[in-house]
Amino acid sequence: MTSTTQAQKSGAGRAHPDHLGHVVFIAAAAAMGGFLFGYDSSVINGAVEAIRDRYDIGSAALAQVIAIALIGCAVGAATAGRIADRIGRIRVMQIAALLFTVSAVGSALPFSLWDFAFWRVVGGFAIGMASVIGPAYIAEVAPPAYRGRLGSFQQAAIVIGIAISQLVNWGLLNSAGGDQRGKLMGLEAWQVMLGVMVVPAVLYGLLSFAIPESPRFLISVGKRERAREILEEVEGAGVDLDARVTEIEHAMKSEHKSTFKDLLGGSFFFKPIVWIGIGLSVFQQFVGINVAFYYSSTLWQSVGVDPTDSFFYSFTTSIINIVGTVIAMIFVDRVGRRPLALIGSAGMVVGLAFEAWAFSFDLVDGKLPATQGWIALIAAHVFVLFFALSWGVVVWVFLGEMFPNRLRAAALGVAASAQWIANWAITASFPSLADWNLSATYVIYAVFAALSIPFVLKYVKETKGKALEEMG
Repeated sequence: MTSTTQAQKSGAGRAHPDHLGHVVFIAAAAAMGGFLFGYDSSVINGAVEAIRDRYDIGSAALAQVIAIALIGCAVGAATAGRIADRIGRIRVMQIAALLFTVSAVGSALPFSLWDFAFWRVVGGFAIGMASVIGPAYIAEVAPPAYRGRLGSFQQAAIVIGIAISQLVNWGLLNSAGGDQRGKLMGLEAWQVMLGVMVVPAVLYGLLSFAIPESPRFLISVGKRERAREILEEVEGAGVDLDARVTEIEHAMKSEHKSTFKDLLGGSFFFKPIVWIGIGLSVFQQFVGINVAFYYSSTLWQSVGVDPTDSFFYSFTTSIINIVGTVIAMIFVDRVGRRPLALIGSAGMVVGLAFEAWAFSFDLVDGKLPATQGWIALIAAHVFVLFFALSWGVVVWVFLGEMFPNRLRAAALGVAASAQWIANWAITASFPSLADWNLSATYVIYAVFAALSIPFVLKYVKETKGKALEEMG
């Protein structure tokens, strides 16, 4: 068989895999890590006020307990790739599942505030690992013709995880009579909320035993025959397996392992393109999006909304987040990355500005006036919608595409670290800022959303339709 015929046969096999259903199952199982990422990140929303009350702590201490998980996230994300290269992708998933499980049990049954904080860090480490290993594994297992769609499973799983956590919290709060510290199954309601995560964590661990190791990892450790078997499973019998194994081996040998040193240069320490990536990451967080997922119940209760209703609004916000994410997935390759980012920024400015206006009014009998209350609620949903259909997805697409090949891995690591740090800064500062002036806090977020517009216009280039090799 000639090499041309082999390539044609291989291409045909990849375009129409015989086992697409099996591949979808594999990708969905790996994306359970994304589900837990979203679930664990936002489930704390249901426990914030109970933790404040149980341990009698102020806003500053409360913020550190909530935000401390992000330290674990940063460490987990920074180390997951290297661990996966040593022991395999599946083993990393199993470690993450174990850490999610242990964190859920520890967080639900803390002895004190400090061991509760420790279990939050453990959960954060699992989140960081899941944020890296899921997309990497799916990209390595998915047939090339389906890689983009299967890769989107991770982001979809994250937003579904956020929504399910809020739905579970709302249901448990109702069962406890609307009291976060109400008795439920022999525990306080907030403890059950955090402990329920054991269920998806165990499921993630079980699913990891049902999916194959990445062919790329197997080839890297000399298990070519097992790699061939898995390639046949996921790409179909019509593929020239020897050619595919050789192709992967050649790609691995020709890869440049980018390092931190490769990023240095230019007038301000890093190369300009690296600063643009950092800027995208920081703007994504500085608009205050995670306030909506970590503190929304507390936020609504602070302006007089009934606790049960506040949990319901957290759930509806997370549904809007899913809708926006689906819109972004549909249009990111049609409209382009920059237009979506600009549309999203403009929409976020409007939503945040109306929230700031509504929160500027004095409370009457512990509540916002009716008109301002409804405007604040609608504006919050508008803000989340425009974030989700733009910056929530587009930033990750940009970071995966915008860097030259020789810099991509290291630059993506630096940009992702900047994102976790910015996330921590917003999460740790919100309770104290809200105590100081809630309206002014939203003005700050609106200013960052507005500043993101000239940033994109001046510094961010469109990457739609360009090969990765074209990025200079």
